[in-house]
Amino acid sequence: NPRKELSHAGLDAYVEAIEAALKASLEITGQDNLHVVGACAGGITLTLALGHFAARGWHPARSLTLMVNVLSFGTEDSLMNIFTTPATINAARKRSAKAGVLDGYDTAKIFNWMRPNDLIWNYVVSNYLHGEDPPTFDVLYWNNDCTRLPAQLHADFLDLFDGKSLAVPGDVTIGTTPIDLKQTKFDVLITAGTTDHITPWKACYRSTKLFGGPVEFVLSSAGHIQSVINPPSNPKAVFWTNPENNGTAEQWREGAQQHNESWWGYWVDWLNERGDGERPATAELGNQQHPPICPAPGTYVFE
Repeated sequence: NPRKELSHAGLDAYVEAIEAALKASLEITGQDNLHVVGACAGGITLTLALGHFAARGWHPARSLTLMVNVLSFGTEDSLMNIFTTPATINAARKRSAKAGVLDGYDTAKIFNWMRPNDLIWNYVVSNYLHGEDPPTFDVLYWNNDCTRLPAQLHADFLDLFDGKSLAVPGDVTIGTTPIDLKQTKFDVLITAGTTDHITPWKACYRSTKLFGGPVEFVLSSAGHIQSVINPPSNPKAVFWTNPENNGTAEQWREGAQQHNESWWGYWVDWLNERGDGERPATAELGNQQHPPICPAPGTYVFE
């Protein structure tokens, strides 16, 4: 029963999958470590995996980049607290457990209702009342590209909303391994968006206190998607940096330097400083042990 198997895929299973992917990448490239990137919920699973590996004495990451991602949850700086009362959390667990999955469109509805004027009523007026066609806008395509969550993974994420904390060493476990992010030693770059209503930038900033290695915080203009998909061709791109992140989010912002360009170039320089120089790209994908499975982007996108 595929749905039953899917419903039991939680954080432990995702950490195992991340380990397999990292090992395959290291074997194919012949490197000792990698630059790894996690965005939004993917950053949660990736960070937990790296904390789990550190507890085992394995350090596969040279650096970690987290984009629009919250690891230390709180309600004082997010509209998410509207949907995270004990009653709603319990109801959410029961609903996804019954279905085997949390449908991505259900998640999208919650995020839309956090900004109803922009993401719901705006389209009711323009499309329904005025009869106008939706504008051609690439970000809307990204916004509509949602995915389902296995029920067990959804339940594990809800535990993080409902009291479990990565800010407390050992409070979160993977398998039988308690996670202490202070055991990690890689450099970390954390990015956030000024108008992000899903992962507010002040909540993202809290993650600067969690890791064992050096951490840098970059604040980009725009919201959850546009702050990430923010190429150098964007004339409106703005980002802020401040190497001092020992204080509060407000103190960081007061001392931050503004850059009137995309943060992508800054990130590339940051990665290059932590790399071993450029090497020629391989002529073929994979290797004998890990041959290509199918052409990109893979078959899952058609499901």
